Amino acid sequence: MSEPRVVFAHGKESGPWGSKIQHLAGVAESLGFAVESLNYSDLMDPTARVDRLTAHAPVGAPLVLVGSSMGGYVSAMACSALKPDALLLLAPALYLDGYPGEPEGCPADSMVVHGWGDDIVPLDSSLRFARERRAALHVLDDGHRLADSIDLIGALFNRQLKRALDRARPGP
Repeated sequence: MSEPRVVFAHGKESGPWGSKIQHLAGVAESLGFAVESLNYSDLMDPTARVDRLTAHAPVGAPLVLVGSSMGGYVSAMACSALKPDALLLLAPALYLDGYPGEPEGCPADSMVVHGWGDDIVPLDSSLRFARERRAALHVLDDGHRLADSIDLIGALFNRQLKRALDRARPGP
């Protein structure tokens, strides 16, 4: 059995170890998860980023995908190929021009966090994703970067990771 793993996908103009990813990686590591954050800085095409993640083919028991903005699109679109046990999307760039397709194979434990004041990705994108999948949706008094909500997001992520670990444990 492989170790628990979290794989992060950063946003269009950020990098693989930005402040949100560093904070959430610390949460994951404290629970025994290995963490990875691929660098997509050389790719501006969201579908090319999805291809990079699926070709990387990360494994974990459990496997958790986390994506922010364009990285949210990448993580959601990779679900059908990678079969994660949990998914965390932060202001995901879904259903926008240039971001084709409908996410498929998203796990039952999918959670979305979006800011009321997001001026980059419309809140309607997260509402649609969550409504169609009955995913947990947290709408916060924050902007696109969710910089003022990092501690709350970390607490939500901690609970999600604990759920994933509990599900992965063999029964009696």
